[in-house]
Amino acid sequence: MGYFSYHNKIMSKIKNGELEKFEIVDEYHGISPCLKLYFKDGKVYPVRDHMFDEYFKLLEIF
Repeated sequence: MGYFSYHNKIMSKIKNGELEKFEIVDEYHGISPCLKLYFKDGKVYPVRDHMFDEYFKLLEIF
């Protein structure tokens, strides 16, 4: 799965109301810092800090 399809999939899930919660952690599987997104299907998606702004803008809507 490429870079864009990874983020498009996550953003689509957020827009569809599937996000349960999110948090920023110091480190997660080598990603530091990391935005962890938790979804209703039990999946957790990590996001690197260079993408935080895009996700924060999307999360403000919801």
